[in-house]
Amino acid sequence: MGAGHAHRLYRSGHSPVHRLPPHTKLTAVFAFVVVVVATPREAMWAFGVYALLLAAVAALARVPAGFLLRRLLIEVPFVAFAVLLPFVAEGERVAVLGMSLSVSGLWGAFNVLAKGTLGVAASVLLASTTELRALLLGLQRLRLPPLLVQIASFMIRYGDVVTDEMRRMRIARESRGFEARGVRHWGVLAKSAGALFIRSYERGERVHLAMISRGYTGSMPVIDEVSASRAQWSYALALPVTALAVCLLGWSL
Repeated sequence: MGAGHAHRLYRSGHSPVHRLPPHTKLTAVFAFVVVVVATPREAMWAFGVYALLLAAVAALARVPAGFLLRRLLIEVPFVAFAVLLPFVAEGERVAVLGMSLSVSGLWGAFNVLAKGTLGVAASVLLASTTELRALLLGLQRLRLPPLLVQIASFMIRYGDVVTDEMRRMRIARESRGFEARGVRHWGVLAKSAGALFIRSYERGERVHLAMISRGYTGSMPVIDEVSASRAQWSYALALPVTALAVCLLGWSL
């Protein structure tokens, strides 16, 4: 985790949100998502307030709305599932635009869309204001099992290496006149996938032997000690605390 690693979701900046320690942001986002999930679906106004809170955070972090909306497209499969719920769910039916829809299905669709969108938006804001290396340091600071942190670190570090290997293999196939046009070419692609797996496995063994030869004993050294002040914790937890107040109001009304 010593070297930085930029990712496509990250948007470089110097906003107050960017400057917060990563473990405070991880805690805030996790608590916010828990509060959103705990909110009763009937309190529709509460989800609008949550959206305004996230919009305020995005404005403070100087993350453009277009950037955020494009990253939200990742939840399209969940949207498709939610759209089907009113048609397949059982129970009381209601006519909407000439279609017979399930009342419980409509509530379920709204529940999935509202909570899923808010959760994804919060995660995108976290990723757009925090580098991957900082996220790993934050997880380490939050006492996540060290082995899981190491696995995530190696996955991030060597993901691009494996992707680049796939690109070189594709170029090698195309330079020999190969084009995948049908089922009869699946055998070649399967052999390429097998070769990629073997190469990746061998690379992993070489990296592991190199680490052991340099004194690796099962834990990675902590290069940067990340800490947070009370003020920084207060700033980070302002989002979930405000959301909690909205949630409690939603249950009481």
